[in-house]
Amino acid sequence: QVQLVESGGGLVQPGGSLRLSCAASRSIFSIYAIWYRQAPGKQRELVAHIDSGGRTNYADSVKGRFTISRNNAKNTVYLQMNSLKPEDTAVYYCNGPGPDGSIWGQGTQVTVSS
Repeated sequence: QVQLVESGGGLVQPGGSLRLSCAASRSIFSIYAIWYRQAPGKQRELVAHIDSGGRTNYADSVKGRFTISRNNAKNTVYLQMNSLKPEDTAVYYCNGPGPDGSIWGQGTQVTVSS
């Protein structure tokens, strides 16, 4: 069974940066990886996606500020978040391919506040 473990969340001031990590127990992110987020009272939304060829796409709200990347040797995907805004506050989840469909991490809280 593949497990995903996110880390790197926390409290940061507006304009600050954080780097989230998501480690998989097996090599899966060479296929694809996605970061989602869910703010209180809102639906979960896709933040960033990377495919098998390394192509990336982002939600309009984070373009130019967030970067998704991966290290296949470490079975890890990252989300570098710069110029953070209060509206980026959410629980961030990573998602990847599993044997029976997509699998999810437990989430990591990101709070942007002064």
